[in-house]
Amino acid sequence: MAEVKYDESSIKSLDWKEHIRLRPGMYIGKLGDGSSVDDGIYVLLKEVIDNCIDEHTMGFGRQIEVEVKSGEVMVRDYGRGIPLGKVVDVVSKINTGAKYDSNAFQKSVGLNGVGTKAVNALSKQFKVRSIREGKMKLAEFERGVLVQEHKETPTKEPNGTEIYFTPDETIFKHYKYIEEYIENQIWNYCYLNAGLQIVFNGKKFVSKNGLLDLLQRKTNPDEIRYPIMHLKGPDVEIALTHSNDYGEEIYSFVNGQHTTQGGTHQQAFREAFVKTIREFYKKDYEASDIRQSIVAAVSVRVVEPVFESQTKTKLGSVNMDEKGPSVKSFMQDFLSKELDNFLHRNPAVAEAIKKRIEQSEHERKELSGIKKIANERAKKANLHNRKLRDCKFHFDDVPEGKNKAELEIKRLETTIFITEGDSASGSITKSRNVETQAVFSLKGKPLNCFGMSKKVVYENEEMNLLQHALNIEQGIEGLRYNNIVIATDADVDGMHIRLLVMTFFLQFFPDLVRNGHVYILETPLFRVRDKKQTIYCYSETEKQQAVKALSGRPEITRFKGLGEISPGEFAEFIGENIRKEPVLLAGEAHIQKLLEYYMGKNTPQRQEFIINHLRVEVDATDEVLI
Repeated sequence: MAEVKYDESSIKSLDWKEHIRLRPGMYIGKLGDGSSVDDGIYVLLKEVIDNCIDEHTMGFGRQIEVEVKSGEVMVRDYGRGIPLGKVVDVVSKINTGAKYDSNAFQKSVGLNGVGTKAVNALSKQFKVRSIREGKMKLAEFERGVLVQEHKETPTKEPNGTEIYFTPDETIFKHYKYIEEYIENQIWNYCYLNAGLQIVFNGKKFVSKNGLLDLLQRKTNPDEIRYPIMHLKGPDVEIALTHSNDYGEEIYSFVNGQHTTQGGTHQQAFREAFVKTIREFYKKDYEASDIRQSIVAAVSVRVVEPVFESQTKTKLGSVNMDEKGPSVKSFMQDFLSKELDNFLHRNPAVAEAIKKRIEQSEHERKELSGIKKIANERAKKANLHNRKLRDCKFHFDDVPEGKNKAELEIKRLETTIFITEGDSASGSITKSRNVETQAVFSLKGKPLNCFGMSKKVVYENEEMNLLQHALNIEQGIEGLRYNNIVIATDADVDGMHIRLLVMTFFLQFFPDLVRNGHVYILETPLFRVRDKKQTIYCYSETEKQQAVKALSGRPEITRFKGLGEISPGEFAEFIGENIRKEPVLLAGEAHIQKLLEYYMGKNTPQRQEFIINHLRVEVDATDEVLI
């Protein structure tokens, strides 16, 4: 083995922008193409808006304007504006910013002086413009390099800061912003800052009642057990109710940051809620029965929060302030007083909660025997050999001392493909990344479980094995894969299987969809190639464009099923170039109404919808494509 040279020349020093561009995951998590809500392009947007929110929180600026068009982003606030002499430094010098001064920015989200520097370094173009007291300063950058610093000029514009950036397509390949993700992000800012108005692409977003508005938007009035409670105190706000759905639906926030992975504040709420309920009813209910079907939003504000990653999606251990109580004791004290008082003043709500708990208790006991049999059946089925080709990486099994930022990226990349039959699973299994990608093979068409009780999950072998593969029997906190990708053929049978799997998730594990874990795999319909080039096409339009682009009469192959695509080719479609469409729930969409419409017995209405929305294309061979 050749000796590896190690001397002074082996030691490298990178400047701030070089390090961010070399290791972007340390600053913004995974890169992605925009199909996942946690992809880097949304983190870039969040970092910029966070600064505007901090200005608003400090009492400066009641409106923020956001425009996202063709991958270009503009954010303008009406706060104090960056001090003109520091405009360049604030966006290009690491560990530079006002948030180290706790008097200037109390209980801010960003405390490390990195945010806009990462945006700058990872953008093809980046411009910052500050307006203060009749003067304006503009600086322009390309990939973190200052290309022009303009002189101060007089202006009549109101104070504030404007940031313009275009993500670097060499880092964020084939990216696109999904407006639903951005709208949800903006709604959260508005709920946490009642009265703030955000204008996104000309559409106004504003909330008057904070987290109460959030839960009203996320729930159907006909499907909740009692009117939403809204409890507020210094540095804490909680809205909660119980629904008819399975699982727990908790939206948690710290200093305006949506902590999608929860953390100490969310766990503190869950424990405090159980303890308060037990004490109020003077009965030792099971915690799972108390929290079954709860829908809640929890927001706290703390001084200098400690997050477990740079993307700030999970709160670590922290006190409410430097000398104050822990988040756990603070939450317990708040709920034991405010929730207890509310229940005493509202006996009808107290009775509704009691009935919901007793119903959950009854269902749990009814399922206990069936669950035991189902678990034994799953073991006998030899799940990991017959149905599941697992990946090697699992976040909970990593050794101590590993780089947490790199591990977090791996966790975000963990994927399970749910395939239709053995031929498709065989192709994906041979071409997957065994480190982070798993494959689960369905046998036949799943049961249409709309309107059924959870008992069917344990009685039906396919559903039982699938929930065991995902490790979601006790809820999605134990979910083994961040991305669940439904991979079925692009034909009628494949579409039907796709709908049945989605119905299974929405009926029994809706949090998987609400939290952005479920996707549809897009695979090419055509392969167009000549002697020099091969182009994979995902639509009739793309096929026609490919035919024109290639010389002579190229060979055209129509893929009718995933099993027809060779493993070598499949590696192209589930690797870096993977195309997957997220399964999204619009803010006003309510699960049971959706399922009733699409999977219920209202055949005439669905038939009319299909006829009115039928799209027919005719290709060059006169083949009709629907």
